[in-house]
Amino acid sequence: MKATRKKMENICGNIKKGVSLRQNLNSNFKYVAMNANNLINRSLTPYISKIFNFLPVITLTGPRQSGKTTLCRCLFGELPYTNLEDAATLAEMEYDPKGFLAKYPNGMIVDEAQRFDKIFSYLQVLIDEDRMAGTNKRRFIVTGSSNFALLQKASQSMAGRTAVLTLLPLSINELKEQYPDATTSEYILRGGYPAVWTAGDEGRRMILSNYYTTYVERDLRLLINVKDLRPFHTFIRLCAGRIGSEFNASALSVEVGVSVPTIKSWLSILEASYIIHLLPPYYANVNKRLTKSPKLYFHDVGLAAWLIGINTVEQLDVHPLRGALFENLVVNEFMKKRYNEGEEPLLYFYRDQRQHEVDLIEEMADGNIHAYEIKSGQTYRKDYFTQLNYLRSLLPDNVIRTQVIYDGEQENNQDYDGIINYRNI
Repeated sequence: MKATRKKMENICGNIKKGVSLRQNLNSNFKYVAMNANNLINRSLTPYISKIFNFLPVITLTGPRQSGKTTLCRCLFGELPYTNLEDAATLAEMEYDPKGFLAKYPNGMIVDEAQRFDKIFSYLQVLIDEDRMAGTNKRRFIVTGSSNFALLQKASQSMAGRTAVLTLLPLSINELKEQYPDATTSEYILRGGYPAVWTAGDEGRRMILSNYYTTYVERDLRLLINVKDLRPFHTFIRLCAGRIGSEFNASALSVEVGVSVPTIKSWLSILEASYIIHLLPPYYANVNKRLTKSPKLYFHDVGLAAWLIGINTVEQLDVHPLRGALFENLVVNEFMKKRYNEGEEPLLYFYRDQRQHEVDLIEEMADGNIHAYEIKSGQTYRKDYFTQLNYLRSLLPDNVIRTQVIYDGEQENNQDYDGIINYRNI
C-alpha cells in the first residue's frame, strides 16, 4: 500500500502535499498521467472538479485503461483508494459493506465498482445520513468499465446524489499537447489508450492484443455464458470491418453462424463494455423515407485498426477502410468533446432511401442542427457540400451550420460552407 501511494505521488507530483480536498476541487488541475514522465491534460478535469462541489458522489464510467483511475487519484489525492478488482478487497466489501465503508469517514475512491454494484444502495444511506446531519462531509468517487451495470444501479439508488460522467480514451485535443507532430495515420493506428502512446509499433500490437484478450477472457465471461469464443471473435472482427456502415444483424448472423438474437445480445455487450457505439439515424420532420438502422463505430479507432489487421502506416495509407477509420476518428472526437463538457452527445447521421446522406449531425440544446461532411483527403472540393446543402434545403429553419471536416490545411470557420481541419474541431 505504501509503495502504491508513493508511486501515485510521483505520477501526480504537481499536487502539493497537504492541500485540502476543497482546495483541490477549486483549483485548476488539468492532468492525468500516461506514466510518471508524461502527463496529459484531461479535458474532463474542470467539469469533474466543479461538479464535486455540488454533489457528494461522482460515478465515472468509461473503457478499461482510459485513464479513470489516474485522473481520480491525481485530482482527489486525499481520498483513500480501493480497487474491487482485488479479490480480497472485494470479498471484504461483499461480506460487510457497512463495516468496510465505515473505515473511511471522509469518503473514498472505489475503482471497478461493477464488481459490487450494490454499493450504491449503501452509499445512498451514508449520503442521506450526512444530509440529515447537515455535514455533507463524505465524498465518494465510483468508477467502472461496464456502462450498463453502473448506470442502472446509479439511476435507481442515487438520483439527485450523483453525477454520472464518462471518460473515453484520449482525444486528439488532449494528445496534441504531448505529441504535436503526430500524423493522421498515427492518430488512427494508436487510437486513444494512454499506454499505446508510450510504446512503439511492436508495443502497440502487444498492448492491443493483450487488451482484447483480457477483455474477452475476463469481461465477456462475466456478462454472458460463452462456451465457444470463436464465433464471437469472428463477430467482433466483422464489426471492425463494418465501421461507418449501418448495423445489419441478419447479415452478421449468416456470416457468423449464430442467431439474430445472439448477434443483438453480443452487440449490447460490446456497447456496455465501451468497445463499440452506435450512431442513430436522425429522424427529421420531413416527408422522406429514412433509414432506421444505426451506424457502427468503435470507441477506440486504434483497436479497430488492429482488429482489421492494420499495423503499419504503409498498410493504412493504401487500405480501403482508411476513409471509414478516419470517419470513426472524427465522430469519436465529437463524442469526447461533449462528454468532457459533462453533456450527453446528441449525435446522429442522415440517410434516406434515395441515398442522400450526411455523415454527422449534432443537435444542439435549442434544437438547432450542425451538419458535417467528413472526408479523409487533404484536398478541398466544392462538391463536398452537395449533401449538406440538400439537408439545409430540407430543414432551412433548423440547420444553422454546415461544415466539411477533412485532413487538409485550408480552413475557414464560418457557419455555412465552413472548412475545418479535424485537429481543430
